Amino acid sequence: MGRRALAGVAGGLAGGIVFGMLMAMMGMLPMIASLAGSHSAWVGFGVHLVISVLIGLGLTVLFGNRLLTGYRRGAVFGLGYGIIWWVLGPLLIMPAMLGMPLFALDLTAVLSLMGHMIYGVILGLVAVRVIAARP
Repeated sequence: MGRRALAGVAGGLAGGIVFGMLMAMMGMLPMIASLAGSHSAWVGFGVHLVISVLIGLGLTVLFGNRLLTGYRRGAVFGLGYGIIWWVLGPLLIMPAMLGMPLFALDLTAVLSLMGHMIYGVILGLVAVRVIAARP
C-alpha cells in the first residue's frame, strides 16, 4: 500500500505540474482558485496540485496492483483515467460548484481534455516506475 500511495503522489504531482503549466498558459488558474474563494493564479496552481495528487492516489491505491503492471498499460489506463476525470471535473463537478452550465463543450473544454489526457499518461507512467522500483 505504501508504494502505491507514493506512486499516486509522485505521479499526481508530475502530471499536475505539467498540466498546471498548460493551464497557466491558457489563463485557467484563476478559475481554479475560485474553488477556494480566490482569484490568484498561485492559489489556483496550489489547488490544482492538491486535486492532482488526490486523483493520482485514487488511481494507484484503488487500481495500482491490477492496472499499472507495465509502461504501456500505465499509459493506456492513465489516459483513460484522465478522460474520466475530464468528464467528472471540468464538465460536471467544477461547473456545479461554481454555478456554471454543466457539460459545456467549447474550445476551453477541448484544451482541458488534452490537458487531462497528458496528465493521465504522465500519472500512469510515473506510477508504474515508482511501483516497479525496488525498495
